[in-house]
Amino acid sequence: MEVKPRLSRDGTINPTIYGWRLAIPPGPSGRYRLSQLDDHLGLSRTAYPWHPPLTFSLRARHSSNSAPGTWGFGLWNDPFGFSFGPGDTFFRLPALPNTVWFFYASPKNYLSFRDDKPAHGFLAQVFRSPRFHPSLLLAGLTLPFSRKMSRRILSKVIVEDAFALSHDLTQWHDYRIEWRQSLSTFWVDDHLVFQSPVTPRSPLGIVIWIDNQYAALTPEGKLKWGMEINPESEWLEIEQVETKRIERE
Repeated sequence: MEVKPRLSRDGTINPTIYGWRLAIPPGPSGRYRLSQLDDHLGLSRTAYPWHPPLTFSLRARHSSNSAPGTWGFGLWNDPFGFSFGPGDTFFRLPALPNTVWFFYASPKNYLSFRDDKPAHGFLAQVFRSPRFHPSLLLAGLTLPFSRKMSRRILSKVIVEDAFALSHDLTQWHDYRIEWRQSLSTFWVDDHLVFQSPVTPRSPLGIVIWIDNQYAALTPEGKLKWGMEINPESEWLEIEQVETKRIERE
């Protein structure tokens, strides 16, 4: 199954010789800007195409090492209540995150439920969540009164692992994710950079995106969400997107 353009709110996607250039224009905060490629538009989460074991790989470079918002590529279960964030009209119930991806988040983001894992920067990151857990009811009840307690409860329900990477994102690099039943492995330029026993729950779909969104639930209990200013255009170029099934574990 091939990735295809899916746009919302001012984003552009243009084909290149070997791939795609995703871009969002300059603009103020308060307006969502997104460009996204994926392979699951219109599918229910249970019909997403990918199960382990497999490898997902591509070449990529970004316009900046410190962009506002988020961007990245990998596999996810599209956990939002909308099919890919603000501005879309297709509603469905939200879900807990299941992801294995290379993920960039600006400093305004804090996207970890644990205090010992990196929560922004450029990460090799994986989340595994159940479809439902009784503790979620308790987390929802405590959220208005103690976000710290809600975060602590969610950290026991959502299993995560991550490693912060520090290479130059403006240069071309080869990225590869190997997703097995009991192991998630991340490679950059054929060098192993991170390996984790945490693996997401399948099925998942491919996602490649760039946007100006931020979200944070900090250890202090601060909850923030919104859109960042883009002082200038931001872009992500990708080439040679490939997904291969591994025949044996």
